[in-house]
Amino acid sequence: MSNSKLNKALTPEKFTDISVKKPYENSAGFQSIKSAITQISKYTRVKDGVKLSLKINQKGGFDCPGCAWPDPDDERSSIGEYCENGIKAIAEEAQKNTIDNTFFKKHSVEELATWTDFEIGKSGRLAEPMFLAEGATHYQPISWEDAFSKVGTHLNALNNPDEAIFYTSGRTTNEAAFLYQLFVREFGTANLPDCSNMCHEASGSALSETLGIGKGSVTLDDLYKAEVVMVIGQNPATNHPRMLSALEKCKKNGGKIIAVNPLPEAGLLKFTNPQDPIKMLTGGTQIADVFAQVTINGDVALFKAILLKLLEKEEETAHVFDKDFIEKHTYGYEAFIADLKTYNFNDCLKASGIDEDTFNAIFNLILNHNKIIICWAMGLTQHQNAVDNIREVVNLLLLKGSIGKEGAGTCPVRGHSNVQGDRTVGIWEAAPQAFLDKIEAKYGFKPTTKHGYAVIDAIKAMYENKAKVFFGLGGNFISAVPDTVYASQALQNCNLTVHVSTKLNRSHLVTGKEALILPCLGRTEKDYQKTGLQIQSVENSMGIVSATKGVLEPCSKDLLSEVAVVCGIANATLSARSKIDWLAYKDDYTLVRNDIAEVVSGFKDYNTKLQKPSGFYLPNGARERQFNTKTGKANFSINKMPTWKLKNDELVMMTIRSHDQFNTTIYGLDDRYRGVYSERRIIFMNKDDMKARGLKELQVVNLKSEFNGVTRCANNFKVVGYNIPKNCCATYFPETNVLVPLDNFAHTAKTPASKSIVITLQYT
Repeated sequence: MSNSKLNKALTPEKFTDISVKKPYENSAGFQSIKSAITQISKYTRVKDGVKLSLKINQKGGFDCPGCAWPDPDDERSSIGEYCENGIKAIAEEAQKNTIDNTFFKKHSVEELATWTDFEIGKSGRLAEPMFLAEGATHYQPISWEDAFSKVGTHLNALNNPDEAIFYTSGRTTNEAAFLYQLFVREFGTANLPDCSNMCHEASGSALSETLGIGKGSVTLDDLYKAEVVMVIGQNPATNHPRMLSALEKCKKNGGKIIAVNPLPEAGLLKFTNPQDPIKMLTGGTQIADVFAQVTINGDVALFKAILLKLLEKEEETAHVFDKDFIEKHTYGYEAFIADLKTYNFNDCLKASGIDEDTFNAIFNLILNHNKIIICWAMGLTQHQNAVDNIREVVNLLLLKGSIGKEGAGTCPVRGHSNVQGDRTVGIWEAAPQAFLDKIEAKYGFKPTTKHGYAVIDAIKAMYENKAKVFFGLGGNFISAVPDTVYASQALQNCNLTVHVSTKLNRSHLVTGKEALILPCLGRTEKDYQKTGLQIQSVENSMGIVSATKGVLEPCSKDLLSEVAVVCGIANATLSARSKIDWLAYKDDYTLVRNDIAEVVSGFKDYNTKLQKPSGFYLPNGARERQFNTKTGKANFSINKMPTWKLKNDELVMMTIRSHDQFNTTIYGLDDRYRGVYSERRIIFMNKDDMKARGLKELQVVNLKSEFNGVTRCANNFKVVGYNIPKNCCATYFPETNVLVPLDNFAHTAKTPASKSIVITLQYT
């Protein structure tokens, strides 16, 4: 790969600036308000910002384009149902600056590749379709008609449909996602990789196997009524801050919170609700009753230690396990117990990295309560043994009977605002046969039953020239995926790369021989079609489907909705052979929802149900103790502890987000809660590990990972001493995605193991 192409793949290896202060021990509060106001006033028109803040997550308003945390079913705050990072998300989407042909005339692709991700994202909203010809240095404007025709021509020129990849971001609405997968299946492939493949695929795999549904089993009301909530492998204050309000309410109702994480994140420790004047004056609410600083990937070891002690108590008293629930509703108990007895408690506790006093505090809460909810995010799902992590969570809940009752159950916390909905309506490379049969019955074509490419397989296919067209409906693919250099070459091997986007991102600079940028409406903007102003719908992480309707006028007359883009591409590609009237859907989204109601389980009377201000719940068997598994019951599972060991000079690295970040979107250069400002190229290290290596604060190091004989490097990172377990370190993504091997992933789920990468440091 040439240096110029490599630069397109990687964020620039240059420093901006840095200052390091004491990490916060309290989240939100006045600083959160200040940050939100700064974002709105700096990047949007103030009147637009105020208008959006009054409508975000409100009944009759629009769903936040950030995380998928649910809104209350009943009354919502009149001040605003949003958080600091929700305001950052709408400030990013509703930027007052737009970029069009003039911008792209001025800046070449090569030049833009030298900009930081922050600079690229803050360039402004994309305002017109753009085309990069083969060998060209600058994007040029293109009409929508010509853009659709070009996509159709490339797709129809393929030797077979499987030579096309159709990626989806989790911010795509139900309507656009359903039409997208329908088009892809009628085109003739199931190559539908999506962002789920990189985050909660392990959750879906484990939960489907054990409980019969790949989603969580709790509602927001359950969180309020839980006796114990375990928050493990996640950082709510940054990634889904409104969750802290739910945890605060749980505490108010007498619940206890256990936080398990390698880093003592501010939001896990204390929360000052910015919408509560009393809390603002008195310093907030302590969140974690117990904080357990687990070593990276020590989660299975912790759960096995808890399970062993519970078994010991059960054998002493016979009153610890919910035997009635186990007998009536579970399968595999005896085999699970037999395997559990092969483990040694002290070995498990040591492997977890948690001290005995902290463990005892956790154990006593679990022992003495039965209304238990366990919440998790990517700290559990991005390991080789990620599926084992989630299955062990389920084992604990099954023993306690903490599934399918009020105040208890599983709670995977999703990232993108509609990633769960996209999967529900068919964005899946391995869709069940029952769904495919309904597609055939409704539309008269037979979808392929062959499983398509997930993200990792899609990258390999492009790299090996088995796929020649890449189409991305939203997202920033190159910054989200592992093994950045390899993935960059994969995209560059394509004949055409297409991205449907609201803003410029690095994926627009890593192109095939030809490239298209197709600008679309944002969640915040009004969507006008022939039949009038349209509404769309999304599903949150607790299975509630609700309406979303933009409130701002579109920032450019040359934008199309995602629905209109999909229909235009489908019509241009399939018009000669399709039995579907694609352009009719574009004019009236109620027609799309009528079809979803026929094809997707749980959506009967979709258009009518969507009129409910709070939305409606989809069926969830696990909530009702109806387990749609192969055994017809909830399944215990047997899981092994990780066995890999570090050499003396090695560290295990996890990638994390900064506070000024949501997924691959960089809102700013500060990580306020961790005390790092104006810099992203850093590595958090235990101070004893620094001392052992003779490293000083802010010393510059290079990072190297080796896997299956391949060496990967990321250069120029400043060392920051931090409260992190020994032999562990943390870095921001996407800067260190280059170190994550493509073939290092979770078994059965293929989620990249971005939270447990073995690295060494190079320095002088």
